[in-house]
Amino acid sequence: MSDTDSFIDEVTEEVRRDRLFLMMKRYGWIGAAVVITIVGGAAYREYDRAKVSAAAEKLGDEVIAALAENETDMRAEALATISAETPGGDVILKMLQAGALANSDQGDAAVKLLAEISTNGDLAPIYRDIAAFKSLGLQQESLSAQDRRIQYEALAKPGAPLRLLAQEQLALIEIAEGNSEAAIARLRGIIEDAEVSADLQDRARQVIVALGGSLDLTATTQG
Repeated sequence: MSDTDSFIDEVTEEVRRDRLFLMMKRYGWIGAAVVITIVGGAAYREYDRAKVSAAAEKLGDEVIAALAENETDMRAEALATISAETPGGDVILKMLQAGALANSDQGDAAVKLLAEISTNGDLAPIYRDIAAFKSLGLQQESLSAQDRRIQYEALAKPGAPLRLLAQEQLALIEIAEGNSEAAIARLRGIIEDAEVSADLQDRARQVIVALGGSLDLTATTQG
């Protein structure tokens, strides 16, 4: 390479460097803004995560303290003073409070709280179904068998999270009505279900035997 070519290369490189510095001077703020945005976003996420974690810990501590009350009515009152910052936390609080109210012979108040959950369309179906199921359990004496049947059938629809437990309750209604054959058939359906839990399966078997039915699912109902 000649001295002339070398000189031209050096000049070209200087021009490129000058242009780069000029561009950085002119547009460097864009890069700085991007960096600030990224760092600021990460900081906000960390702050938000810490805030949520602190709120969850606070809620947990308050719930534990309320549940430590020996008297059920005092427990219900203590739970009622707690406020949750999330819908999920509020649901848990109301369910715990409903349980405490029910245990202190305040069933109507418990049912009212559970109704607030079961009729709240903004909540996930699992929350609504659990609340409805618990509410029905508290209304065994106050609701007719037909009313309970209708509501349990809604909870027993295919794909519902509590469908097998609702089927069990429907079987108990059939037993109370003297329809043992229908109850045994329903209980066998529970036993054969792929999603049945071991405890529920055992309960279903025990009831079938108590009704005089056979545990052989291929056999016909006895008596």
